[in-house]
Amino acid sequence: MVQQDIDRIIEMAWEDRTPFEAIEFQFGINESEVIKIMRSHLKRSSFELWRKRVHSGISQKHLHKRSDEIVRFKCSRQKSISSNKISKR
Repeated sequence: MVQQDIDRIIEMAWEDRTPFEAIEFQFGINESEVIKIMRSHLKRSSFELWRKRVHSGISQKHLHKRSDEIVRFKCSRQKSISSNKISKR
């Protein structure tokens, strides 16, 4: 995996509103693989903070935990900015 992809996975994982399912759809890696990437590329304290937040119930990292009120904002330039593989619908 190239560094640009790893950076994007970390960015998506850190963002509470991006579910693990979106990371899996875009990069083909599941939640446990995301956790391994986060553990190996973040400082220990940063990783522990992230893990605590993701599993504390505050985060909406799983689609089944999300409220229907959460609306994703998508900039019209998102694909060109983030190298996002998901096409605009």
